[in-house]
Amino acid sequence: MKIVPAIHLITIIEIGAILVGAFSGFVEARRKRMDIVGVIIVAFITAFGGGTMRDILLDKRPLFWVQHQEYTILLFVVALLAAPFFKQIRHIVSERLIVVADAVGLGLFAVASVAQARAAGMPLFIAVMMGVVTGIFGGVLRDIVCNEVPMVFRDGKPYAICAFFGCWAYLGLLYIGTTEDVALWTGAALITVLRLVSWKFDLRLGRH
Repeated sequence: MKIVPAIHLITIIEIGAILVGAFSGFVEARRKRMDIVGVIIVAFITAFGGGTMRDILLDKRPLFWVQHQEYTILLFVVALLAAPFFKQIRHIVSERLIVVADAVGLGLFAVASVAQARAAGMPLFIAVMMGVVTGIFGGVLRDIVCNEVPMVFRDGKPYAICAFFGCWAYLGLLYIGTTEDVALWTGAALITVLRLVSWKFDLRLGRH
């Protein structure tokens, strides 16, 4: 079983997670009627918050968005290009759009981070927990900055648990000899689907 993950694939997944996270930040900031500065800041926090926490826990320096300045440049350019459409976005956004963006970002961030934690030699359970924390932390920061109780804490539906199972699925697939790319995409897809199914069918945990 390979110990070092497919670095290029991890990078692609991480970029996808950043874009999805930034999008959910854009949408939520516009729902709060923030100006372009507020929108960019909320998008930045959402896109990079989870990965920053992961790098801190792994004692990894420089932070991933400092090491790869193209990530921050990409986010900034996308925000500027999207600025003319912010008013239209505000009228068409819905909670469903936020949930879908969150679910996709959760899946991508979680599997990318558990793979990096595993490559850094972390014990499997710790690697999974880092994947979970990375997946949810950006959204938590977004909601706090937007003066909302974080979605992960208020809707009562599985969120972190979806990431937990998906991260273990990724590790399980590697254990049985599945290739890295298949394990990564399957884990991300499983997390996304679990989160969307729990939201669609209103599955709740311990809340009345």
